[in-house]
Amino acid sequence: MCGISALILADQSQAAVSELLESLGLLQHRGQDAAGIVTCGSKGRLFQCKGNGMVRDVFTPQRLMALTGNMGVAHVRYPTAGTPADSEAQPFYVNSPYGIVMGHNGNLTNDSELRHFLDYDAHRHINTDSDSELLLNIFANNLQKTGKFRINEQDIFTAIQSLFSECQGAYAATAMLAGFGIIGFRDPHGIRPLVFGRRKSLTADGYDYMFASESVVLDALDFTDIDDVQPGEVVIVSKYAVTRRRLVVEEKITPCIFEYVYFARPDSTIDGIPVYNARLDMGVKLARKVRQVMGDAMDIDVVIPVPDTSRAAALQLSHELGLPYREGFNKNRYIGRTFIMPGQEMRRKNVRRKLNAMPTEFKDLNVLLVDDSIVRGTTSQEIIQMARDVGAKKVYFASAAPAIRFPNVYGIDMPSMKELVAAGHSDSDVAAAIGADYVFFQDLSDLIDSCRKFNPKITSFDTSVFDGKYVAGNVSEEYLQKLENRRSDDAKKKDGGDGEVIGLHNYQ
Repeated sequence: MCGISALILADQSQAAVSELLESLGLLQHRGQDAAGIVTCGSKGRLFQCKGNGMVRDVFTPQRLMALTGNMGVAHVRYPTAGTPADSEAQPFYVNSPYGIVMGHNGNLTNDSELRHFLDYDAHRHINTDSDSELLLNIFANNLQKTGKFRINEQDIFTAIQSLFSECQGAYAATAMLAGFGIIGFRDPHGIRPLVFGRRKSLTADGYDYMFASESVVLDALDFTDIDDVQPGEVVIVSKYAVTRRRLVVEEKITPCIFEYVYFARPDSTIDGIPVYNARLDMGVKLARKVRQVMGDAMDIDVVIPVPDTSRAAALQLSHELGLPYREGFNKNRYIGRTFIMPGQEMRRKNVRRKLNAMPTEFKDLNVLLVDDSIVRGTTSQEIIQMARDVGAKKVYFASAAPAIRFPNVYGIDMPSMKELVAAGHSDSDVAAAIGADYVFFQDLSDLIDSCRKFNPKITSFDTSVFDGKYVAGNVSEEYLQKLENRRSDDAKKKDGGDGEVIGLHNYQ
């Protein structure tokens, strides 16, 4: 899971870096492992700063001042393919042809084939284990085939048209060609999000243009005319024109439904679906499930959300059931999201550092805790124990998402089935594992309806973590086993990943 952005300013004397930095702050929830910015200045010269750590740690004032130029690409990362090594911080860069920079959100499912092709046929050196570097080099190789001294928009469309047929899996990408402009494109299934907007320049004729993973970035920076980059679409913004073309049209658009459950900020809108409204409706349907299961035996005294993502669902659930809603956990906002923290033991320790239970909201009460989902069960188990430690009599647990029983191959860091608490287990097994008196899971059909009702044009979603159906195909048992090995916590410990923050480098 990653967050990406790209910006080009109409005024070529202005610097894009400050707003690229702000975009990464707004997307920090999408990745806390690494961050990077590459800008393009005069004469097509590129400047970069990237490294492991949070946005605030990677970018010092001195480094930011050196990132000159009116356009750039930015990225925050949590690794889903490759390792947490600092060499894999994005955006990636290749000097040939034309000087190309790219940031990628997603995961390629035919990376082995692509790596073999780039090595044996295209003779392009790949320096990391990241599939994002593969995506960049496939694009570069396709542009190389033009053999031109200078390329145009049609050449870019042709190159990405080929990329769509060569690269399988999920990818939303922003790219920059030195001295030319910025590009945004999205895989033909639309699994990962990407939006696009413009803003009237205050210091020059024309408009500034920006891409971002979520609409909240464009809203915060006063961009208007915000639109989703469509699945299979390419948007090119040069110094002179904006050109859009949808190169591949699939029968179905299948955005990742977990964006609405957990990843996206509630103030974002993705593919015409307001995230907050979708989460409210998840609460309505989850309340029906609780009422259906408990009936007249309902003995819940209070509904308490697990902050922050579940608040909207918990609030609406309490309203539907006629139960009081209380904030029972105080959150330390300077601790990262535990779901995307590497290492099971680190996640476990950080739960109690991150949340503190308030005894007055739990003592001698039967509580219903509401969370967005249950992934590994580590967080849920610790939170339930915290509730019991401060006096709760019974602790019920409700998940706004169905049970997660399958690995994700499209850019979410939960590919190892042995780490999923619900994989191969019943709901009652999950309740026992996390220490709950009962666990309520959202029905998949209700989750889909909660999102689809806000944009009926979208008839299906990527729900592979719940049903094991992979919309982009090409997912074999062999591939799943490879992912299992690569992304298990044990593999992460072997790989390490603690390294120095990369300093500023100037590309000549």
